[in-house]
Amino acid sequence: MLTLDAITYAIEGRPLFEAASARIPTGHKVGLVGANGAGKTTLFRLIRGELALESGEISLPVRARIGGVAQEVPSSATSLIDTVLAADTERAELLAEAETATDPARIAEVQTRLADIDAWSAEARASAILRGLGFDAEAQRRPCSDFSGGWRMRVALAGVLFAQPDLLLLDEPTNYLDLEGALWLEQYLARYPHTVIIISHDRDLLNRAVGSILHLENRKLTLWQGPYDQFARQRAAARANLAAAAKKQEARRAHLQSFVDRFKAKASKAVQAQARVKMLEKMEPITAPEEAAKQVFTFPVPEQLSPPIITLDGAAVGYGEKPVLRRLNLRIDQDDRIALLGRNGEGKSTLSKLLAGKLETCEGRIARSSKLRIGYFAQHQVDELDLGATPLLHLQRLRPEEHQAKLRARLAGFGLLADQAETEVGKLSGGQKARLSLLLATLDAPHLLILDEPTNHLDIESREALVEALTAYSGAVILVSHDMHLLSLVADRLWLVKGGAVAPYAADLEAYRAELLAGDPEDRAAAKPAPKEKPAQPSREKILALRAEARKCEERVEKLSEMLAKLDEKLADPALYEAERATERNKWLLKHAEAREAMGRAEELWMAALEALETAMAG
Repeated sequence: MLTLDAITYAIEGRPLFEAASARIPTGHKVGLVGANGAGKTTLFRLIRGELALESGEISLPVRARIGGVAQEVPSSATSLIDTVLAADTERAELLAEAETATDPARIAEVQTRLADIDAWSAEARASAILRGLGFDAEAQRRPCSDFSGGWRMRVALAGVLFAQPDLLLLDEPTNYLDLEGALWLEQYLARYPHTVIIISHDRDLLNRAVGSILHLENRKLTLWQGPYDQFARQRAAARANLAAAAKKQEARRAHLQSFVDRFKAKASKAVQAQARVKMLEKMEPITAPEEAAKQVFTFPVPEQLSPPIITLDGAAVGYGEKPVLRRLNLRIDQDDRIALLGRNGEGKSTLSKLLAGKLETCEGRIARSSKLRIGYFAQHQVDELDLGATPLLHLQRLRPEEHQAKLRARLAGFGLLADQAETEVGKLSGGQKARLSLLLATLDAPHLLILDEPTNHLDIESREALVEALTAYSGAVILVSHDMHLLSLVADRLWLVKGGAVAPYAADLEAYRAELLAGDPEDRAAAKPAPKEKPAQPSREKILALRAEARKCEERVEKLSEMLAKLDEKLADPALYEAERATERNKWLLKHAEAREAMGRAEELWMAALEALETAMAG
C-alpha cells in the first residue's frame, strides 16, 4: 500500500499540499487528476524521493521498486530491444553474476531468482511491448540514434513497462503515442500486475485503464472509486450538495441574525436573542465550492467560400522520388469535419502537410479555392515557439499594426490572461504553450483548420473547451488525434489512410477501435497456415537463432548440473548430519531443493528450444 499521510509541501512559498492524505491499496490502478499547476508532477517527485516533504510522511512496502519515465532514452548505438532489456536492472545484474559465480549456494539463488522473474522469456516480452508501441521487428534491431526524441520517449516507456516496478508512475504517457499505441497502452495497463498511478487528461484512458481517481484540489487529495466519468458525476453531485447546504446555512444565519438584531435590546427577548447568538457562534461555516474558471477557445469566424475548397484528382505525394500516398481523389467542403484514421507510418501527417501546402504533389493535381486560408497545428510547432519571447510579443510580431489591448483580448480568448501574456514562453506550462500555438494557427480566421494531435498537454477542461470551439467553428476541420473522445464529438466523416491510399471509412470509431485491437485481418490470416499449402521454409537467420537459443539452454542445464554435483558432494559429508549442525544442514538441503527446481525449469526450456529447432528444420 502507498500511504500519503498529512503531507505538506510548497514551491517558492506557494503551497501545493497542506496536510493532504490518501491511501492507494497494492495493485490498484489510479488516475491522478487536477488543474494544470496544481502539483500532480510534483507529487510524483515527492513519492520518488526527489523532493523532501516539509511535513507528513510517504510510505511504501519495504523494497518496493518505483518506476516512471523521467526523460527520453539517450541517442546511442544500442538497439531498441537491448535498451529495453537493460531497463530491468535486476535481470541484467543476475545474468552477469550467473556468468561469474562459483559458490554453489549463490549459483542456486541466482538461477532460482532468474526463473522466478521469468528471465528466459524476457526478449519476447520486451519485443511485444515495443511492437505494441509501434516498433516492428526491423525497427527493434536499429540503434536508438536512428529515432527522434518523440520515438525515444516511446522506448523509455517500453523500458519501464518491461521492468514492471511495484509502483508505476506515468505522467501523460499517451502524449507521444498515436491512436493504436494509446489503445494498446490502455489494455496493457488494465492487466498490469502491480500498482499504477497515471497523470492523464485522456478520458478514454481514465475510463478504461483505471479503477479509481485521485483528485488533487485545494491542496488536498481525495480518492474516488470508479473510472473518470463516474468520478465526474459524483464530484458534480457533491459540489451541488455542498452549494445547496451552503445556501441553506446562509439563509439560516440570516434568519437568526435578523432575530438578534430585532430583539437584542428588549428585556423580554434578551434570553432568546442571546441563545441565537450562541447558535451563530457554534455554527460551522459551509463554504460553497468556487466555480472553476471556464476554459475557452475563441476562434475567429471566416467568410464563406463556394464549395469545394480543396479537390485532389489522381494526386500522389511523398518525400523525394518515392510517393507515400497515391491516386488521391478527394474533396473537402467548408462544413466538413474529417478525422484521419490509420496506423502509424501510413501517411496521416503526410496527407495533412499536403493539404496545408507544406508538401507538393508529385503526380496528379490539387486545386484550392483562390481565397482559401489554412491554419495548421502540429505538436512540433509547440516545441518551435520562441522560448525567450512572451505570448504578447509573438502576436506583436505577426500583428504589428494592432493595438496592444486587442492583442491581449486575443490571448484572453485562448485562456492566456494578463499574467501569462507577459511571461516568457519557456516558463509556461505545456498546456499554455499549446494554447498559444492554437491561437497562432487560427489568427487569420482560416477556412480550413488542420490539427495534428492538438490535445497533447491540454487538461480535460481545455479539451472540452476545444470540442465546443470546433463544434461552433464555421470552417472545415481535419483532425489527427489519439483522443477518441475528441474524435467522436467533433468528426462526422472518417477517412482511412492505409496501404498508400485514402478512402472513406464506412464503420464508426468503436468499430475502428475494435479493429485496431484485434490486428489486421491479413496479419491474423498469416498466423494460420493454409491447410493444403506447404508451410514456408524458415529463414537461415531464424534457424541460427533457434540453434543459439538451444545452446544457451543446454549451457544453463550443464551449469546447474555442475552446481547440483557440488551440492550432492556437500550433502554427502557425514559430519553435516551431526545434531549441532542441524541449522547448517537445513540450509544446504534448501539450496539443493531450489537448485533441483531451477534444473527442472531449465530442462523444460531446453526441451522446448530443441523442439522448436526440430520443427523449423523439418519445415
